[in-house]
Amino acid sequence: MAARAVPLPQNAWCLFLDVDGTLLELAAAPGAVVVEPALLPLLARLRDAAGGALALVSGRTIADLDRLFGTLGLPAAGLHGCERRDALGEVHVAPVAVEQLSGVRDGLERLVRRHPELSLEDKGAGLALHYLRAPQLAHELRAEVALLAAPLVPEYTLLDGHAVIEIKPAAHTKDSAVTAFMGEAPFAGRTPVFIGDDQTDYDGFEAVRRFDGLAIAVGPRVKSEWWLPGPPAVRDWLGRLVSA
Repeated sequence: MAARAVPLPQNAWCLFLDVDGTLLELAAAPGAVVVEPALLPLLARLRDAAGGALALVSGRTIADLDRLFGTLGLPAAGLHGCERRDALGEVHVAPVAVEQLSGVRDGLERLVRRHPELSLEDKGAGLALHYLRAPQLAHELRAEVALLAAPLVPEYTLLDGHAVIEIKPAAHTKDSAVTAFMGEAPFAGRTPVFIGDDQTDYDGFEAVRRFDGLAIAVGPRVKSEWWLPGPPAVRDWLGRLVSA
């Protein structure tokens, strides 16, 4: 579907935005992403137009989101919903036993030593193995990580993202984060829009559909009723939204 076909919400709206691959272009490593200079002012205008009802919903930690967007102090859900900062600034963190991950962490560190082109991101409540520089290892890595994580099932789950395999608590998702936001001011009663580019964003899509909102897929990896080709098109659509 062409980018220009994506409609603008007709009623008072709120926004839930994935970050990597949606607002920002993907990079070889999480720390290498670039925040376009015009993006922060655009997000500030959108936040003000929505009465504060704009939240970042990401696999990154809230601390990492603040490193990228900290001057805005936006509501945010990090670690795919395992941590959430509401509009009042209160942080809600999933009660997880992080020590359960120690065995998996050791195994993933051995993998990285064996394949130096891999990188391990320790998020505290979750772990992410990045393999963008070694895509030929994808099948092997999925099998090895699944074997390492098997003792943690069903409390933890595997997420297969863009050149990354994550292990995270199963009970918290982007769906649960969006649903929690929609029960609070200033999000409650508004038409929600969720924009995302990866498999984990399907949970966010399902959440906003329950509230008769818009689920907008970005790029080639996900599908929805509405679609934008990449982050520049997302920023263009957001600009149209705030101008309208």
